[in-house]
Amino acid sequence: MLAKKYLSEVVSIKNPFKGIYTVEFKSLERPYKYDPGQFLHIAIDEDYDGIGQWPESRCFSMQSDPAEEVIRITYAVKGNFTQEMEKVLKVGREVWLKLPFGELFTQPHNKTNTVFIAGGTGVTPYLSLFTHEKFREYVNPKIYLGYKNEDYYIYQKELSAIKNDNAQITIFYENKDGVIDIVKIHEQNGNDSNYFISGPPVMIKIFKNKLIELGVPRENVLTDDWE
Repeated sequence: MLAKKYLSEVVSIKNPFKGIYTVEFKSLERPYKYDPGQFLHIAIDEDYDGIGQWPESRCFSMQSDPAEEVIRITYAVKGNFTQEMEKVLKVGREVWLKLPFGELFTQPHNKTNTVFIAGGTGVTPYLSLFTHEKFREYVNPKIYLGYKNEDYYIYQKELSAIKNDNAQITIFYENKDGVIDIVKIHEQNGNDSNYFISGPPVMIKIFKNKLIELGVPRENVLTDDWE
């Protein structure tokens, strides 16, 4: 699927707590086309006309079901670009989105006893799969999510709409349970399961290396390139 540019309008902004925003966009042209687990580039340069060289942009996972009319992303204010997003993104503002990118769930993998591990906002690419009809193809999926505390768990609505009755969700709250225990997760799921990992780059690297060290075949540990 070739990436295309979409002139889009901000239709909703939620700010669950300081420094975190969930934004919804709708296309002002043709409908969005993407697969679960893919990501977009957003450009916020007001002078860009959609024709010239693509301006400075940033990548964000699309957490919405591809069947929805809108695209939803969540971002944390960290660097200069996201600080500028915090300033300029208002309901009604027009921006350019370029999508889709990424092959997270189109990578070859076994859909039986699949393990999904995410830290913080790393769950967002998973949400686009969990709420999509394709998630019914997975047999006994296991989901492990880690958050600093209960306040950071802002995805109850999406997770309550999971399209798989057999999905098992385990949540680690760092202030109560400590960080996600990758060794324990491996003990519960073994070497034959496929493991998806999403979250901060350091977490991805540590967890991937640990699983391989514990005997999981390298091809069974899946991440997205832009992570």
